Amino acid sequence: MTKSSHAEGPSARQEIESGIVFFRGRLMDIRDATVSIATHALNYGTGCFEGIRAYWNAEDGELYILKGHAHYERFLRSAKILKIQVPYTVSELMDWTRAVLAANAFRQDVYIRPLAFKGAAAIKVALSGMRDEVGILATPMGDYVATDGLKATVSNWVRIADNMIPSRAKVTGAYINAALASDDAAMDGYDEAIMLSEDGQVAEASSSNLFMVRDGTLVTSPVTADILEGVTRQAVFQLARDLGWPLVERPIDRTELYVADEVFLAGTGVQIAGVTEIDHRTIGSGKMGPITAKLQEVYFQAVRGRDARYREWLTPVYGKEGHE
Repeated sequence: MTKSSHAEGPSARQEIESGIVFFRGRLMDIRDATVSIATHALNYGTGCFEGIRAYWNAEDGELYILKGHAHYERFLRSAKILKIQVPYTVSELMDWTRAVLAANAFRQDVYIRPLAFKGAAAIKVALSGMRDEVGILATPMGDYVATDGLKATVSNWVRIADNMIPSRAKVTGAYINAALASDDAAMDGYDEAIMLSEDGQVAEASSSNLFMVRDGTLVTSPVTADILEGVTRQAVFQLARDLGWPLVERPIDRTELYVADEVFLAGTGVQIAGVTEIDHRTIGSGKMGPITAKLQEVYFQAVRGRDARYREWLTPVYGKEGHE
């Protein structure tokens, strides 16, 4: 894997201080894209979002949006669950995203954040009858976590159940669940937290889906395990099929992780990241396994437009034609 395969750029912790964004139906400076302290979503977490990556290919002179249509389809589903009216189609959202990226003239790897939220300056705890807002911002970003050798722990914080807060929607307020788990893991010296569902089965990591490998078969939790229905998760399904590897969706016990041959995370932020230790137990050989390594290799070539088999995943920003 070449140095330029993973995402290159600043940390996700870096504050975003400048740039052109889409807000209230037009492009504007991010410093003008402000809301009231009384905004409903700020007070009650009544919003939803997406995380989309775009990868720069210097040889092509092109910035490729990865699976943008799939992300915006999920974005609209999340908005529907929260009774947020988004007055744009998937194609229009993609057009505005390309406009934001072009206006910023990015020539590097970028993270894109669409956001829809209850913008009313109102105190009433409700969803219906509240004014809605939509925005899109983008910022340079490198790897969200290291892509190999992660040390994880099974969190004491339980993954939110779908009957509490919709787990298949990217609800802004729900991410306090992930933040609590992730922060506790970091304070205890781990790189990531793995969360169990209410029934004690493995759900996912704090902000990504989880896969394990046992006896050559990829295994991941089903969508009924209170997971986010990940876009990258679906990409792994496709890669596994193309590579001829068996994959099953089924419940996973906590202790199965300890005896797995390989464990890896998959998500837009984490990309594909190998886990080599869980709760002080070595996974496999203690190094990223061969299946995870191969998936990484193919994935990182695909997202930069270097594998023609997956060009439909990509939408070029500066080219004339869109894909996917």
